[in-house]
Amino acid sequence: MKQIFILSCILFFYANSSLAQNNNLDIKSQAALIFNAKNEHVIYDKNADKVMPIASITKLMTAIIILDARLPPNEIITIENADVDKLKYTTSRLPVGSKLSRHELLKLALMSSENRAAAALGRTYPGGAKAFVNAMNIKAKQIGMSNSQFVEPTGLSSSNVATARDLAKLAATSNGYAVIREFSTAFQHSVSPGNKRGQLQYVNSNSLVRSQNWTIDVSKTGYLNEAGRCLVMHTKISGQPVVIVLLNSWGKNTRIGDANRVKKWIESNQVISRHSKTESDQRILLTAKPSLSNNH
Repeated sequence: MKQIFILSCILFFYANSSLAQNNNLDIKSQAALIFNAKNEHVIYDKNADKVMPIASITKLMTAIIILDARLPPNEIITIENADVDKLKYTTSRLPVGSKLSRHELLKLALMSSENRAAAALGRTYPGGAKAFVNAMNIKAKQIGMSNSQFVEPTGLSSSNVATARDLAKLAATSNGYAVIREFSTAFQHSVSPGNKRGQLQYVNSNSLVRSQNWTIDVSKTGYLNEAGRCLVMHTKISGQPVVIVLLNSWGKNTRIGDANRVKKWIESNQVISRHSKTESDQRILLTAKPSLSNNH
C-alpha cells in the first residue's frame, strides 16, 4: 500500500510538472503584454512598464488624431519636401509632388507604414505639425497612456516612447474606430499618386493579416534600430478579444513567432486566458477605461 502511495505521488508530481511546462509562455520579445479586452485582465506581461521607443506603432495615434478631427477624407494632399525623412533618411515610394486623398494617405500609413503619408497627415492638421503633436500627447493622457510621449507622427524618432501596458490601451482605443480596423488589416491597396510612376501597389506590413488562422481587428507593425521589431494587434483568440503587444523583437521573424506562440498558448490553456486569477491577472490594465466611439 505504501509503495502504491509513493508511486501515485510520483505520477502526480510529473503530471503537474508537465502541465506547468505546457502553461509556460516563452516570449522572445524584450517587452510584451497580453490582455483580455473583454474582462480587462492581463493574461501575461514581460517588462510591461519599461519605457521604450515604439517606432511606427506611433501611427495608430496618428490615425486617431486625424479621425477625431473629422477632417475631409477626400481632400487632396500633396507630398512636400517637409514630408521627406530627415531623421533616418529612409526612402519612400511617394515622391515629392504626389497627390493623394487624406484617407488614402491614412490607409498607406496604417497598412504599409508609409512614412511620408503619416508626415503629410500631421503637417496638414489644423495648426500644423506642432498642433498635431500636442493633440497626440493630450489624447495619450486621456486614454491613460501615462508613460508615453510623442514628438512626431511617423515613429521615425526614437523619442516617441511608451510602455507595452500603454500600447495595450492604444490598441483597445484604436479598435473603437471602424476606419482603423479596416485600413490596418487590409491585405493590399493600390494608389495613383498622379506622377509618371503610375499606379503603386502596397501590401500590409503584417503578414498575419493574410493568414486564415488569425482573426485580426487592428494591426500595426514598427521597426527602428533603437526599437527593434514591434507588433501590436487587437485580435480574437478562442472567441475572446485579445490585445497583443510585442516590443523589441530581436529577429526579423521573432514578433510573428511570438504572436503565434501567444495564440497557441491561449488556445491550449483556455481556462487560464478566461478565468484564472493569477498574480498577473490581479493587475487591471485600464485604470480608466477609454470611451470608445464606433462612429469613426
